[in-house]
Amino acid sequence: MTDRPPDYDVVIAGGGLVGGSLAVALAASDLRVALVEAEPHYSTRQPSFDERSIALSHGSCNILRQLGLWDALQADAFPITRIHVSEQRRFGNALLDAAEQGIAELGFVIKGRRLGAALWQRIEQLTSLEVCCPARVTATAPAADGRDVVVATPDGEQTLRTRLLVVADGARSPLREALGIAAAIDDYGQTAIVANVQVDRRYAGHTAFERFTPQGPLAVLPGADGLYTVVLACAREQAAQLCALADNEFLQQVQNRLGFRLGRLRKLGKRSAYPLALVQTAALTTERAVMIGNAAHGLHPVAGQGFNLGLRDAASLAELLISGRRQTAAAFDAGAESLLQRYTDWRLDDQRKVVAFTDGLIRLFGRRGRLLSHARGLGLAMFDTLPAGKRLLARQTMGLGGRMTRLARGLDP
Repeated sequence: MTDRPPDYDVVIAGGGLVGGSLAVALAASDLRVALVEAEPHYSTRQPSFDERSIALSHGSCNILRQLGLWDALQADAFPITRIHVSEQRRFGNALLDAAEQGIAELGFVIKGRRLGAALWQRIEQLTSLEVCCPARVTATAPAADGRDVVVATPDGEQTLRTRLLVVADGARSPLREALGIAAAIDDYGQTAIVANVQVDRRYAGHTAFERFTPQGPLAVLPGADGLYTVVLACAREQAAQLCALADNEFLQQVQNRLGFRLGRLRKLGKRSAYPLALVQTAALTTERAVMIGNAAHGLHPVAGQGFNLGLRDAASLAELLISGRRQTAAAFDAGAESLLQRYTDWRLDDQRKVVAFTDGLIRLFGRRGRLLSHARGLGLAMFDTLPAGKRLLARQTMGLGGRMTRLARGLDP
């Protein structure tokens, strides 16, 4: 390529929930931004916007409000006021309660497809943002004062030059691999089976359940009109058998794991299955490129932290870019090594803590042994009596721990 000035300050590869949120956040600046996404948001092939339920933390809700999305989401977002944690056939449990934390709710539950629709409705309103969809980044290479990005579209290939490439194309990111950034993939040997279940309305409420069983963890997220979402993790070899069961037989499997905290489970929706693995990149950045969201970290869904962690990535990067532009004006370089180092310094600790927390839960409750099981039960019971410990955990799971972004604090980026 011949030397020429960059066309963009930022090119975002991946317009899913995290990449799209970054694009909306950057609309508050005068940065030149392009968003490249392979699948239209309304496509059934769009993996980011399916029927899975997402548990939005308190901090994530603040970010979405500041991005101008909450008015479109509020009617479909169902509040979580309590989280009940227990282990099957063991004494002891822990309860996180919003009232104890002095807030109205710990977070909200919303369908990924609904969040994606609201996000892209906002994206399509942004005249300052260039959107390439359907399109895919197929190659990239360093260039003068930037990075060349080859984009394949239905009309052929074009090459964009940007000061910074943001990789947000998922946990199995081909672009991350093309950049030479290694990723450690630890297969849990588990599959998550996700489905909606109807419960007796007498038992319906705003409590989310995290239940650890010998077969794997079970999460149950509340919804409107007694419609709950079940996320049942099981050994990979059992998944096909469970998915093939008749509805009443599958409901009985869930009932056996959950007990009767929600009464008798009455009706089952469509089942979907997703393999589970822990993905961690060797580095968050390379020359004029940065990984965010699942491209940087893929988590087990046990504590519902995946999207929330990725959204904090987007909010942090947006804040660094916007503040840097504001301070240095025309001299600002979005891909400068110093800016990428500040991003790593900010995000690495949060990412490591969340990975350690979610992975640690799977390892701890996956171990067998009577004495260990009794110790876990005693630990849950003791934890439930410690207000300071519950407050610390609540703040972490609500996305309010550590260094918070301006968006999470309800401020402009």
